[in-house]
Amino acid sequence: MDQSAIQAVSESDDRRTAAAAPAALRVDHRAPDRLVLQRGIFTGPSAKINDELYAVAKGGKVTRERLSLRLDKGVTVHTNTYFGRFAASYWQRWTTVTEVTVTMALEVGRRARVRLVASDIAGHRRIIDSLTTTASGVATLSAPLDQFVDGGALWLEFDADGGELGIEELVWTAGAPERIRPVAIAICTFNRAADCAETVAALAGDPTVLAAIDAVYVVDQGTDPVADRARYREVEPAFGDKLRYIRQPNLGGAGGFTRGLYEVSAVNEHADVILMDDDILCEPETVLRLNAFANMTVEPTLVGAQMLFLLNPDYLNVGAEEVHLGELRHGQRVPKALRNTSMLKKNQERRVDAGYNAWWTCLIPAEVVAKIGLPIPIFFQWDDVEYGVRAREHGFVTVTLPNAAVWHADFYWKDYDDWARYFSTRNSLIVGAMHTDLDGRKITKQLFRNIAEQLVAMQYGLVHTTLQGIEDFLDGPKTLRDGGIAALAAARAERADYPETIKHPAATPPVNAADITVRRAGGEPSRALLVLIKRAVDQWFGRTQHGLIGVTREDAYWWHVSLFDHVVVTDASQSGVRIRRRDKARARALLLRTIRVLRRLRRELPALQSQYRAAMPELTSRANWERLYGIKAS
Repeated sequence: MDQSAIQAVSESDDRRTAAAAPAALRVDHRAPDRLVLQRGIFTGPSAKINDELYAVAKGGKVTRERLSLRLDKGVTVHTNTYFGRFAASYWQRWTTVTEVTVTMALEVGRRARVRLVASDIAGHRRIIDSLTTTASGVATLSAPLDQFVDGGALWLEFDADGGELGIEELVWTAGAPERIRPVAIAICTFNRAADCAETVAALAGDPTVLAAIDAVYVVDQGTDPVADRARYREVEPAFGDKLRYIRQPNLGGAGGFTRGLYEVSAVNEHADVILMDDDILCEPETVLRLNAFANMTVEPTLVGAQMLFLLNPDYLNVGAEEVHLGELRHGQRVPKALRNTSMLKKNQERRVDAGYNAWWTCLIPAEVVAKIGLPIPIFFQWDDVEYGVRAREHGFVTVTLPNAAVWHADFYWKDYDDWARYFSTRNSLIVGAMHTDLDGRKITKQLFRNIAEQLVAMQYGLVHTTLQGIEDFLDGPKTLRDGGIAALAAARAERADYPETIKHPAATPPVNAADITVRRAGGEPSRALLVLIKRAVDQWFGRTQHGLIGVTREDAYWWHVSLFDHVVVTDASQSGVRIRRRDKARARALLLRTIRVLRRLRRELPALQSQYRAAMPELTSRANWERLYGIKAS
């Protein structure tokens, strides 16, 4: 299709989409005199969440509601907490805000004191503003944002000195811009209907957030429709005409999230789209904070939420992430950012600047879509990374905003040995090829090392899945023709040929449980390469410890598992076990295949980089996504 035809299709479909979009999404909104940047929240959206992520009380009884606190006489409360802090450093560095005001309604028994407190990059505390009052009413404190560039935050401290103290309607505000950008939420879901319905319900349950949202797109790619769930139908009326439910083929996270960007960017070139996973525990306040920040940035900016662990909800995954393209590694911690840290014990004082933000929850302005196009149809894994990298190449930064987060399934409860490794391997090569000059020698050496560790650990299915990803990368951009549907089916089906990829119930594994002897791992080897060579030789010649060995997930390192020839390993999910067994013939075949594939990769990598880069405009075009979605021009 020539460029004029592509443009005609896109313009025609833009009209179709705009006509179907909620009216509020099509226009910018008049701003209030002051914009609410965040609210005082004092308890979480679920009983699973520790209240001290919001406010900490000492000295007596405190009654908490979502948006209010009541303190008994003598109680002190502070909001120097994960959700209670105001990320002053980020607001000063990236937005036009120069001063922030905090207002609240106080119900004072006899006397109360309120302090507006700041920290610096080292966490040192200083009082910015304070008041002592004996009368109920509205209290106001202010702070200039002029000493926070490298780090620091603001929070409040309350003392109920003379009697009970009630606090409500607490808001952090700043002078508003002339217009407020429309905002839509796009939720991508695949057979997590109950979880998705609860996420939609969380948005509906907060009137302030619901009023600020102009549209919600639920993009359902599964066979268990969200719209059939009672919970979804129960909250649907609360949205009025704002809710849009879309069914489409399963094109992975890339296809689901792109549909939201596709729909909204066709309607308003100044709109924001908040991409949101279906299976999160949603903190609705995060939507308000991301939206406010995006309205105040100097330039259109991708604004991401942080991720707290769902099973360990006090813990932060990482404060900010970056990608090391030359090493095919994403999810790398930005230096000085917190990682796997209890947010009840520590705060991120230093400002850390992200390279990209994952799409568990991330706001993307329509200007970004207009300039760089839509995401690449790589199904899932690395789609969010690629988009953040491409945006930065075109001048759009990403800010991962502290004190704005959702809870998402803990990554370390997911086993590395699964079909998703196909997409992780293939897509890392695609993204690396598109955005940096990969060193073929370095990359093949790294991949060989990884595969060698998997072979000695008897993870033959994982090796096959990894090679499958490399081989499909070698096929060039045509491997993305169907958006990943065939690749998903192949990756899943072919793993069935490898017994160790199958998860069994821990109580009834297909071995005699009485024969299992548990072996714990020692310390990590200091000369890992020499140990790997020795393990490979021992595995090859059968010089391994015989018998049925049990290994816990925490001990399942390649250098430990490879000591044995028959191992029962706990799955990372803790929901079952996998059984690995030495198979010399299979290991030999996979080793020879590895050598052939990596030689070809080294030889063909320069040409492949050129092919993928040349294909990017077509891959990311509206016309290509319309083809994948089956959208026809009206």
